[in-house]
Amino acid sequence: MSERCPWAGNDPLYIRYHDEEWGVPSHDDRHLFEMLILEGAQAGLSWITILRKRENYRWLFHNFDAEKIARFTAEDVARCLADSGIVRNRLKVESAVLNARAALAVREEFGSLEAFLWQFVNGSPIQNERRSLAEVPARTEESDAMSKALKKRGFKFIGTTICYAFMQATGMVNDHLVSCPRRAAVIGH
Repeated sequence: MSERCPWAGNDPLYIRYHDEEWGVPSHDDRHLFEMLILEGAQAGLSWITILRKRENYRWLFHNFDAEKIARFTAEDVARCLADSGIVRNRLKVESAVLNARAALAVREEFGSLEAFLWQFVNGSPIQNERRSLAEVPARTEESDAMSKALKKRGFKFIGTTICYAFMQATGMVNDHLVSCPRRAAVIGH
């Protein structure tokens, strides 16, 4: 019997995220940048907290337009920190601005953020065959390499665990359990 990955629980927002987005290979620079920022914002919190605040993040951060965020001033950061619709952590908000600037530099150097990020999986999703959540690691050699390279380019809130969660979310690795019907669906993407 096929069952959804157990981490999705019964929250409709979590289920929709699992069933429609998580693990689907993303090659869209804006979406990849959004997920980098949101995964960093999630550090120390539950992902459902971030999902519930995602629309507020999209509004405050101009739908994750890196060029606009890179131009944020101290007043823009203060405006974000005053909004209870996001995680009001100064370091996380300031890191979004720094990461936007770093993402623009990566785009300049590699042609796209997508080209830079997908090189860590040789341009193709890693298809794992996990049977239980206990088999899913918090980090891998690939996430270690991605984290190191991003940090070298000035990105913040981008440790190896954050990078691995990012890789799972954006389909660079397929960690849907073998019992999950979404596993096969994302392979076909």
